[in-house]
Amino acid sequence: METKVNYAVVGAFVLVLGAVLVAALLWLASGGAFQKKYDLYLAIEDESVAGLNLNAPVKYNGVDVGKVRQIELDPSNPERVNLLFAIERGTPIKEDTVAVLKTQGLTGIAYVELSGGTDQALLLLAAEGSEYPVIRTKPSLSARLENVLTSVLAKLDSTSNNINAILSVENQAAFKSTLADLASLAHTLAARKETIDAGLVDAARTMKNSAQASAGLEPLIVRLGRSADAVEKMGNEVAKTSASAGKTINSVGGDVNRFTAETVPQLERLLGELSVLTTSLRRLSEQTERNPYGLLLGHKPVPDGPGESSQGARKP
Repeated sequence: METKVNYAVVGAFVLVLGAVLVAALLWLASGGAFQKKYDLYLAIEDESVAGLNLNAPVKYNGVDVGKVRQIELDPSNPERVNLLFAIERGTPIKEDTVAVLKTQGLTGIAYVELSGGTDQALLLLAAEGSEYPVIRTKPSLSARLENVLTSVLAKLDSTSNNINAILSVENQAAFKSTLADLASLAHTLAARKETIDAGLVDAARTMKNSAQASAGLEPLIVRLGRSADAVEKMGNEVAKTSASAGKTINSVGGDVNRFTAETVPQLERLLGELSVLTTSLRRLSEQTERNPYGLLLGHKPVPDGPGESSQGARKP
């Protein structure tokens, strides 16, 4: 007895089994149960990302942790580029983590280098209203070099313009004239070298003589001071004598009073003159101390006061 085979069922079974095998192979090829999981992060670059391609590696301190999934211009600002990273889940992306574009060796293939992330920093999370956490960026080495070179070239250009302005035809003529004047002055000084040397020698001799004269005036000043003290002392003694004479005259009779009336005025005038002499000597001593050269060179005349005239001052 022959068994009947249902070819339709057998064909369906073969097709289903083949589909399952293909799916299993694809699943195993893609990693299967060991497939890694990734988190998406966004980075915004303000410079050119030339040389950076999709699936370019993303490294954290040199260790591969992900790939570049998307590269596109920022719709709101075309000068910026949005980079979307797929980074292995569990990678410690912190709030102070920084992304920098780098080139690999001499090939010029660009990749993204992540750095930073201290132990005290918090894990980076998406801000409110943002789909992805945003990793901070900083300029690459090439961008920094370009900025420095641009600044240096600008300064060199400014310096070159300033040098050209300094070395203009007018300034060159002024420099030549100045150099000619300096040369003429040098020749004149060289021609009068002997006269200048003699003048310096005479000036030194004059200063030396002045110093010697000043040293010689010091004993004279001391003697004048002593003379003034002696005259003052004599005046005091005369005053005491006059007072004693007055007492004696008062004790004598009227004859002596007549003698006193004739003698006392003369004594008073004598005392007045002695006082004036003492004052003059003291003033001379003070002036000599302040200006020792006054004895040699004389003093300038005192200008007339208000309402005075030189003719009236000469009258007795």
